[in-house]
Amino acid sequence: MRYLYGLAILACLILWSSCRNDFESVASTGNLEFSRDTVYLDTVFTNIGSSTYNLKVYNRSDDDINIPNIRLANGEASNYRLNVDGIPGKSFEDIQILAKDSIFIFIETTIDINNFPNPDNAFLYTDQILFDSGGNQQQVDLVTLVKDAVFLFPERFADGTVETLSLGTNSEGEEILIEGFFLEDDELTFTNEKPYVIYGFAAVAPNKTLTVEPGARVHFHANSGILVANQGTMIANGLPSTDPAVLENEIIFEGDRLEPAFSDIPGQWFAIWLTAGSTDHEFSYTTIKNSTVGILMDSNDGDRTLTLRNVQIYNNAISGLLARTGNVYGENMVINNSGQSSLALSLGGTYEFNHSTFANYWTNSFRTFPSVLIDNIFVGENETVTEPLIQANFKNCIIYGNELREIGFVRDENTTFNFNFTNSLIRFEDPNGEFTTEEYNFQNTMFYNSIVRNTDPVFFDPALNDLNIETGTSGAENIGLPGVLPPVDLNGTNRQTPPDAGAYETVVFPDPGG
Repeated sequence: MRYLYGLAILACLILWSSCRNDFESVASTGNLEFSRDTVYLDTVFTNIGSSTYNLKVYNRSDDDINIPNIRLANGEASNYRLNVDGIPGKSFEDIQILAKDSIFIFIETTIDINNFPNPDNAFLYTDQILFDSGGNQQQVDLVTLVKDAVFLFPERFADGTVETLSLGTNSEGEEILIEGFFLEDDELTFTNEKPYVIYGFAAVAPNKTLTVEPGARVHFHANSGILVANQGTMIANGLPSTDPAVLENEIIFEGDRLEPAFSDIPGQWFAIWLTAGSTDHEFSYTTIKNSTVGILMDSNDGDRTLTLRNVQIYNNAISGLLARTGNVYGENMVINNSGQSSLALSLGGTYEFNHSTFANYWTNSFRTFPSVLIDNIFVGENETVTEPLIQANFKNCIIYGNELREIGFVRDENTTFNFNFTNSLIRFEDPNGEFTTEEYNFQNTMFYNSIVRNTDPVFFDPALNDLNIETGTSGAENIGLPGVLPPVDLNGTNRQTPPDAGAYETVVFPDPGG
């Protein structure tokens, strides 16, 4: 009998938790502690679910405690959803926390702005998580900013299929389809009254123009973008802003996840795709961020088919600007943080860039491509295609990054290949003398004039895409050629004589102590 009793004690020790009874815990007395007293679920669009946020609830006492109830103050009508220690719901009974232990509460929300009177396009939705009741009650506040938006998406048909766009046929003659739709005439102007949220590809039809007005905010769901068809045009001309933190007049293209955790995540949407034959595109005072490719330009070799002024493109899974046989003029451009090349000028074309900064400080994965890549040849599985590089001229530019060599060329010797860097700062270090072809001969004045190599531009914070440069220390200071447009920098500051290279004139680095 003693033997059996001993086995029972041993089993209870091994299965400790299963041998405990609820009466061993004590009631909560209002002494819970929380990882935060307010959970901000940040900003969500109407009817789009938030990310999942977590709250940690601590029992700092020496006793196991029992919380009689945990519930949302608005009850079943609440637009928040909880998961308490693995159990979903909106109210919970008899939740135990062991001594010196804790539990997690996960929180989500989806809110329809139309269910609230006079929200004025945006409003704060609040609730509370209540722990216990009466004199022992404690609470954690929940706060979410909800924005109304214009939603644009392909039609879903009765049979469950979704509206598609045709991109032609593949090598086997099969039609290439993507989810998308053509914008109607009354949808071809994006204003700043409400944000726009795009699902699939919003397409601009032939001989139509999409106009994006100053201050507009355009957001894309995963794998979405804008596609401009043959003979279509896109005009996105913002204006200078007075508040650099708000950028009230700037046009911004980004993903539809507004939480801070997504603010710098590459690849959240696909691209602004200027397809073959589309023409006369203009972008100014525009920021494009967190895409796969910021602007994808495909065989647009007419007379200056893309003009970019005061455009910033950041956090690209592949490239900021990828142009295939393009015709592009850019000034005061900044591109940074790309999985491959920030600027890829592929399969020839005609290009001119003044006072622009092309950098790459990508750290999300190993990078084998330079910041700027120029080629006039494409080698496919079944064919090799070449196109002449009529010109790729860079004046007063910075090409820099966290790799030794930040320019690269792929050249077909039998096809035109013209490029020139003038009064520019370039990072290209070749300690072993591996690059011997003429395009890497920095003494060749056909290609290079008055350049500076491998001198740090001293960017303020390239990891955060702040590519301002510092007075007195930057290798780009005073190396520019006078008279090169534009006369003011991306900050609106008049350029000095001689000017600095890149999109910014030097400024004093801000004092971190204020």
